[in-house]
Amino acid sequence: MSVTTFAVAGATGRLGRHVVDVLTEQGYRVVPMSRATGVDVITGEGLAEALTGAEVIIDVASSHSSDQDAATEFFRTSARNLHEYGRKAGVAQITMASIIGADKATAGFLAAKKAHEELLLSGPIPVRILRAAQFHEFVGRLLDRRQGDVAYLPELPTQLVACRTVAEELVGLATAPAAPGTPIPEIAGPRKEIMAEAGRLLGARRGVKVVGIDGSGMPDAGLAAAGAFLPGPHATLAGPTFREWLDARP
Repeated sequence: MSVTTFAVAGATGRLGRHVVDVLTEQGYRVVPMSRATGVDVITGEGLAEALTGAEVIIDVASSHSSDQDAATEFFRTSARNLHEYGRKAGVAQITMASIIGADKATAGFLAAKKAHEELLLSGPIPVRILRAAQFHEFVGRLLDRRQGDVAYLPELPTQLVACRTVAEELVGLATAPAAPGTPIPEIAGPRKEIMAEAGRLLGARRGVKVVGIDGSGMPDAGLAAAGAFLPGPHATLAGPTFREWLDARP
């Protein structure tokens, strides 16, 4: 499929900004879709106009709530609207970003992403999925949520990856020839890290003390501790590491 026009849902978000950049650099026409550009995937406002002439939707829109029920409802509505409006516009494919381990999740935001995958896959437009590890940028969000001068981060394994790296892989998947029967692809950083240790690296630069905790209060903490949310053997591993990414930032 020779694609020239992409509509990006969540285009002004953490990952979406990079997706728009990568598509633009590769010479594609991009229609950014977010509430900031007058397009709302939940209410449907501006969606029909935005999708006119689009051949592929890249869905990186995300719920602002980490609550499982609220996030699931967001994804249910966005999936329904993207399929409904996309089908009317003649969209040929939806490519979505998910999270490594979503298929194993039983609770929390990851379980909502599992539902998101299933909801999109059940619609009329063909769907491709890329599962990504937690973003480097996620560590800063955890520090921002702290109460007071100390941030408590889980001593759980992760394989942090840069948003830009995920965007490049996502665009590659969206533009690749169809490969039926292949497993859902994964993208992760080059090495396993511990979330609390990554937090300490960033905390040292921000003047924030980071204390590691066992994470037992988190959804599916036992699965996470056992490595269920680490990349599988077929995953693409790409840099930079979290420390390299930090060192390259202004």
